[in-house]
Amino acid sequence: MATISLRKGNTRLPPEVNRVLYVRNLPFNISSEEMYDIFGKYGAIRQIRIGTNKDTRGTAFVVYEDIYDAKTAVDHLSGFNVANRYLIVLYYQQAKMSKKVDQKKKEDEIAKMQEKYGVSTKDK
Repeated sequence: MATISLRKGNTRLPPEVNRVLYVRNLPFNISSEEMYDIFGKYGAIRQIRIGTNKDTRGTAFVVYEDIYDAKTAVDHLSGFNVANRYLIVLYYQQAKMSKKVDQKKKEDEIAKMQEKYGVSTKDK
């Protein structure tokens, strides 16, 4: 009922509010069922993706059907304690994620060029 009242009012959401949530600091052994139990309390979930690689362990993406459900989940689950770990729940922002990837690619490219031309940035 609370979400219905939010929708009826002419509530303007901030631009960063998104249906896709990025969750960090998850326990490594959390199951999909546990994720659905935790996040499903706040609305219908379209998809959950849990990181399994070495780089992505402890993170997940949660996609809600409705943007207001995602907002409610962020408001209630940021700082929520799961298996003695406090969750960090953020709105997924494509621009920020792609900047991190681009930065890494540039660093790798510079390192390859330095190796190719025998240039070192270390002080001699």
